Amino acid sequence: MIWTREEYIAHMTFEYTGKEMFTELFGLLTGLDNEWKSQDATPDELDLSAFGWDSVLYTDTACNTFAITSLSPYILEDNNEYTISVDYMGRTQKLIKSSATIALPTDYPVKDFDDWLKIKHWYKFDESRINTERLKKAKELHDKGYLTVVWIPGGFDEPRQLMGEENLCIAYYEQPELIHDMLNTIAETNMKVFERIFEYVVVDNISIHEDMAGKSGPLVGPSQIKEFITPYYLKIWNECKLHGTKLFSQDSDGNMNGVIDAFLDAGVNIMYPFEPNSGMDMVAARKKYGKRITFKGGIDKFALRGNKDDIKRELEYKMCGEMLGGGTIFAIDHRIPNGVPIENYRYYAELGRKLLGRTEYKSSPHIRMAF
Repeated sequence: MIWTREEYIAHMTFEYTGKEMFTELFGLLTGLDNEWKSQDATPDELDLSAFGWDSVLYTDTACNTFAITSLSPYILEDNNEYTISVDYMGRTQKLIKSSATIALPTDYPVKDFDDWLKIKHWYKFDESRINTERLKKAKELHDKGYLTVVWIPGGFDEPRQLMGEENLCIAYYEQPELIHDMLNTIAETNMKVFERIFEYVVVDNISIHEDMAGKSGPLVGPSQIKEFITPYYLKIWNECKLHGTKLFSQDSDGNMNGVIDAFLDAGVNIMYPFEPNSGMDMVAARKKYGKRITFKGGIDKFALRGNKDDIKRELEYKMCGEMLGGGTIFAIDHRIPNGVPIENYRYYAELGRKLLGRTEYKSSPHIRMAF
């Protein structure tokens, strides 16, 4: 079912719309399509259109808030197992084709403040960041009921892209002025980009990618968030709220329990994918945080590898009580993993609809809801 912009915003701000949202955030993990083909999955099951997942039509503005470099990516080596390439930041990276969709860098452009000064111009504002024609188109789509989404660099993730995780975590203690200058520069440019966007269209949803945690917890704690990331977030969020923005969503895998409070104080009001296998329990979090936070995901993807009782137990726990009535987009917590039989996935979709009172649905193209 396609939701309108108004319905989606109402649902995400805890207004009961008379229906619950059940969707697929990402899609199939690499290789699962071949497993499902061997189990006689139909073409429309492989592209997920058969399941009629809920979605909202959305548009971005094509205005660039990220690094703009003069470097052109190129491939160093490509074979059946992996691809080694150089990306637009000049990083050498390796993609393992059998198990990954994202290449991992093996080197980074910034080690210290001098390195940062050499590439700081990547984040400076100029008019090339603004796509006026796409802004006009976004306004047209917004008026037709599309949600307007703008992605901005992560307060942890963008410095990580420039420095790598280890060097960044050390820099919080040994080079704090470097991280402050990075985030101040990015924030100033973002603000100028948003000024241009606001001339044309309302930004409904700011979306930010962090991926800053593993099973044992986040790579930085509340003190680093409050010192470095919160000023960056709030500078943008406070201005956007004045221009009608309602939603601020954060994507981070792993166990984020230790920093949820800090990010809520920084303006975030949507978190996903809320991975149970990493210790995230959206039912417990709803009891703790109430209507301060909206969830997307939260259903254990690995339950779908088990039997039907496992799936039923997981869905009955999640799809009830305070999780209903707005504020939750029910979905598995990231991509559908290898080892999930197509029969299990069919059962999951059918049972989930039944528990949510959604007995009827129509096939429709899958729209990625990870934003």
